[in-house]
Amino acid sequence: IDVVHSFRLNETSFDKKSYLGHLKQYMKKVKESMKEKGASDEEIKEFETGASAFAKKVVGSFKDWEFFTGESMDPDGMVVLLNYREDGTTPYVCVWKHGLSEMKV
Repeated sequence: IDVVHSFRLNETSFDKKSYLGHLKQYMKKVKESMKEKGASDEEIKEFETGASAFAKKVVGSFKDWEFFTGESMDPDGMVVLLNYREDGTTPYVCVWKHGLSEMKV
């Protein structure tokens, strides 16, 4: 899959319990980062609501997802989620946009 190769992602594995544990810690760090960058309480609440809803979606279809980490294999970093569209052949990835940093290339 192009995005996996282009960004040198490494496949990793989780069971539901370990993924939810990781996600809880990761979301806490993202919220702290948002506060440091001056995000409003409303923006943080919106993030929490959206993240919670998406986490429930992932857990509800957990067996369908593949998990990837960045090249650094940072255990505290974002886990990239990969799944397939309804046709079963078209892959897509999901990332937490609030956990990304913009870089000029």
